[in-house]
Amino acid sequence: MTQAATSIEPQDLNAPELRDCAVNAATGRAPFDILLINGRLVDVATSEIRDADIGLVGPLIASVHPRGNRSDAAEVIDLAGAFIAPGLIDMHMHIESSMCTPRRYAEVVVPQGTTTVVWDPHEVGNVAGLDGVRWATEAASDLPLRVLTLAPSCVPSAPGIEMAGAEFNAPEMAEMLAWPTIHGVAEVMDMRGVLDRSRKMRGIVDAGLASGKLVCGHARDLKGIDLQGFAAAGIASDHEITSGDDVLEKLRAGFTVELRGSHDYVLPGVVAALKTLPHVPQTLSLCTDDIFPDDLVKVGGMIDHIRRLVGHGMLAIDALRAGTLNGAMRLGREDLGRVAAGRRADIVVLADLESFAVQRVFVSGKQAARNGQLLAGTPGEPTTAFTDTVKLAPLTAEDFTLYAPAETGDTVEINTVYRPRFTEWQRLTVPVVNGVLDLPEDKLVMAVVHRHAKRSAQPSLGVLDEWGSWTGAIATTIAHDSHNLNVFGRDPADMAVAANALIACGGGMAVAKDGQVIALLPLPVCGLLSDAPVAETAEALTKLRDAAAGVADWLPPVRTFKALVGASLACNPGPRVTDMGIGDGATGELRSLFDLHQL
Repeated sequence: MTQAATSIEPQDLNAPELRDCAVNAATGRAPFDILLINGRLVDVATSEIRDADIGLVGPLIASVHPRGNRSDAAEVIDLAGAFIAPGLIDMHMHIESSMCTPRRYAEVVVPQGTTTVVWDPHEVGNVAGLDGVRWATEAASDLPLRVLTLAPSCVPSAPGIEMAGAEFNAPEMAEMLAWPTIHGVAEVMDMRGVLDRSRKMRGIVDAGLASGKLVCGHARDLKGIDLQGFAAAGIASDHEITSGDDVLEKLRAGFTVELRGSHDYVLPGVVAALKTLPHVPQTLSLCTDDIFPDDLVKVGGMIDHIRRLVGHGMLAIDALRAGTLNGAMRLGREDLGRVAAGRRADIVVLADLESFAVQRVFVSGKQAARNGQLLAGTPGEPTTAFTDTVKLAPLTAEDFTLYAPAETGDTVEINTVYRPRFTEWQRLTVPVVNGVLDLPEDKLVMAVVHRHAKRSAQPSLGVLDEWGSWTGAIATTIAHDSHNLNVFGRDPADMAVAANALIACGGGMAVAKDGQVIALLPLPVCGLLSDAPVAETAEALTKLRDAAAGVADWLPPVRTFKALVGASLACNPGPRVTDMGIGDGATGELRSLFDLHQL
């Protein structure tokens, strides 16, 4: 679809000439452009699966009728008993998490049956500001994938305890919402700011409400009165589901839940909880949120999410409804989410409802993909935008050495960040040898280096507990949400080697051991993305994951490779090392390694 076509959706379907053609074809006065025969329709509105033929005219579905009634069409496609479903709608996602540009993302997900995504270019915004968001909308145009771009609401995600490459306040939000290519306010992550009615977050949310566009949420761990207050602020959705009880409370609070597939260990409990309800709510939609490129290529995005939900016990019709019609209704898109006359011809043809193998994909009436490949090849043009975003001079081992404060004795007490993901504050007494902290072998150093040239680039050092025993270092400029340079390790020399590899290549991920880089994934666009084919990026990431497993001490499901990119997620409750110190998103506190007076 062209940028012009995208800008006028869904009104493009209401051209009188198009509707005339569709009515004439539906009533037999004219042939169809395309006729799909011998299919089985998955009717997500009625929960039926029934035999049907489907007639298309341009971007419209003109008729859904019994098999064998019609044969007049410019092109007849025999589906041989395959299942016909609406195109999948991914209600919340970050293309950046797949480490590729939008055109490369479309190249992979459209053949998997995803025809619409709701993109929060939050990562690009945190690195490149308004110019980055403009680039995102431009890069997402003229693709065979409908990309509904949102305005990042939390740049940075935790003001006062981290610094990104830009800062968005109410004026920036209002400016983005005025763009026709922006469809709403992306996930509001500063939960405390919303509940405390901070001037910044009140202005951002109010701008969204005034625009009449979507206002989307991030309500991690909110319960009771705080959850009610978050909803009362005008925020209507959430994807941060942690358990079955959590999904029920948020559904009951009136949120549209965007159930994400990126946390598979949560899904069995969620499916079990949903089975306690009389029916699966209309307000349950699906999203991928974050998916690495190797997983995207190997198992898929939305289609794999639906496959796993069914594997965990959800009915296929319910999973498909959540991934299509329910999302369309939240978006206010009457043209999407149904295979029915008068609707947009976004259609997925599935071999079965167990493996969900995708045979064909139609986007606005055109066959866009078949048997895993885009029919028109790679869309769009290559980009060289934002390839200079790691604004750092080379670092040394000294920068990563834990020096004790002056006049410290034989030991010193420090703050530690206990365990990944669900973090807690703890204290640790550490020996001091020749002025340097002698950490136990099962403790890890985390350094966050501000890379956007907005403040000092002196590494901020913290100590992580329950991350296991490491034998090397890992560096990444993919570091939610400010995407500063994060380095993990114990040997300062290895940490410097890994960091400098990314400074030299413009960002990405690197693994070092024994003073050498043993794996490198360059991501030169914003230090987050590559414009190479996703399969190539996936292969490089697989090699880097393998190298990381050789130096890190993983313990799934929490202590994993993926935990690296969320270790500095300062908006969430609990301590996180940031470029400004150790910040707690729940309280707004900012401490240093040696600052114990607040504990």
